[in-house]
Amino acid sequence: MLGQARRLLGCSARALSGFPAATQTLVNTWNKSNSFFISSRLLSNGILTPKEGGIGIPPELLSSKKVLTPERVPGQYEDLITRVTGFHDEDKGFMVLAGDVFDVPIRKDIVHRVVRWQLAKRRQGTHSTKTISEVSGTGRKPYPQKGTGRARHGTLRGPQFRHGATMHGPKPRSHAIKLQKKVRRLGLKIALSARTAEGKLIIFEDLEVSTHKTKNLVNYVAQMENTKKVLLVDGGPINEKLKLATQNLHYVNVLPSIGLNVYSILLHDTLVMSRDAVNRIVQRMHTPINR
Repeated sequence: MLGQARRLLGCSARALSGFPAATQTLVNTWNKSNSFFISSRLLSNGILTPKEGGIGIPPELLSSKKVLTPERVPGQYEDLITRVTGFHDEDKGFMVLAGDVFDVPIRKDIVHRVVRWQLAKRRQGTHSTKTISEVSGTGRKPYPQKGTGRARHGTLRGPQFRHGATMHGPKPRSHAIKLQKKVRRLGLKIALSARTAEGKLIIFEDLEVSTHKTKNLVNYVAQMENTKKVLLVDGGPINEKLKLATQNLHYVNVLPSIGLNVYSILLHDTLVMSRDAVNRIVQRMHTPINR
């Protein structure tokens, strides 16, 4: 009988109607003496406010300690959910950022290699100096070999003379260095992940502006907190109105998604990308590398 009563603890009087009188008496006595624990047990099945349903949560069950959510550790390849907004800070919903593009571990050595590759590759390499055969001037011997008491010379176009040749000077060449495609791609992922971890990546629904006036774009940028230089990245060709509005602002630059690079991201403290630009960048990062 005792084992049967234990299984019936907390049951209502209607549920006990078919059991012996001794069992009913034992269960009712326990329910009356433990009604507080039963109510607390019932409250724990859902998320309730202290006054919900007319039943207050006992203060002794509430902890006085503050529950702190630990900060997310970047570089865990986790998909991120971010808010999508616009120039007027309107709510445009949410977007999922791929973890293998926007949440990769930060490596300064990779960023350094990619920046060196970019700066070296963009050098023109058109510097040139003239050798002794290219310098303009006569080819005759300036004076006899002997008898003058002076140093012997065979030409006036030598490097020791004014307007003479330059020895071992620079010639036109390419300064580009080789860097593997997977390292270049990883550098772009690291730069995007760094801006995401800093909270400096803003996603817009699109970069459409109503007018080409520069003052409107100045007001938009002024609303952004702790922003000194902004890089706007759109998916396709840049809107003509946006191009006109930004061409007089030295702290606002515009790029299509195909031109997004590590050095440009590092030059700007805030990165603003359209939803289309994010999708194109993720698609580009997921495309297999042609060996």
